Amino acid sequence: MHRLYSNNDISVFWDSEKCFHAKRCVTLCPEAFDITRKPWINIDDAPTANVWKAVSECPSGALTITYNHDVTVSFDERGCRSVAHLGDEKIGECDYEETGDGWVIYHTEVDEAYGGQGIAKRLVYAILEQADKRKIKVVATCSYAHKVINA
Repeated sequence: MHRLYSNNDISVFWDSEKCFHAKRCVTLCPEAFDITRKPWINIDDAPTANVWKAVSECPSGALTITYNHDVTVSFDERGCRSVAHLGDEKIGECDYEETGDGWVIYHTEVDEAYGGQGIAKRLVYAILEQADKRKIKVVATCSYAHKVINA
């Protein structure tokens, strides 16, 4: 299962398959990480610095984090894609197609001026999260999405 937790400042990525529940995140930042609630991650309940520290010390790599840089990512079901915007400007997109077996992510692209900011990962996770919620299998022919899914 892949989940993306975002607020205005940061995005936290969680890959449940990597998580072995060392509880370091819960110990370091119990305001944001609480295994007794659903969802268990609420990054709005803690200062960004505390969340960042907890995620950066995740021993399994199940949690990762990036600053948002005022970029919003939305899931566009009708367009079979997720889209990144900076204000009114579209700066990235991740596209998938629906098949009889699930969804196939075939393209991920971010304007090169915004590269290295974690935007592509946010785009892929937006699709993965929606697929997980719908119990739809996802595969990727896009090399970047394949790397994110299988990392």
